[in-house]
Amino acid sequence: MEKQIIKTSNAPAPIGPYNQAIKAGNTLYISGQVAIDPVTNEVKKGDVVAETHLVMKNLQAILTEAGYTFADVVKSTIFIMDMNDFGKINEVYGQYLDGSYPARETVQVAGLPKGVSVEISMIAVK
Repeated sequence: MEKQIIKTSNAPAPIGPYNQAIKAGNTLYISGQVAIDPVTNEVKKGDVVAETHLVMKNLQAILTEAGYTFADVVKSTIFIMDMNDFGKINEVYGQYLDGSYPARETVQVAGLPKGVSVEISMIAVK
């Protein structure tokens, strides 16, 4: 099985030794995305709703670059700093999906890169 690196300038560049996504066969593995504006490379933090929208837009840009959509997502992992934000994050997350929701877990963590409030990774299959 061939491994293909997926890169787009419409999502933030990696902040470490990893890629935005890897396509292996018909499966796309998207690295965790945080609220970094791909145009300015600035972190947007403070408002968890705005952060989550930016994270979802970054994920959408990577999916699009690879030829996938949110409908192809089979698994999501959401990391959040404060479980009290779960409802707000969940509401935004749901706006990007068409009702055929993927499997998912949401985990509260002690810290996230760049001090953001939310990070989301995805796996998609065609």
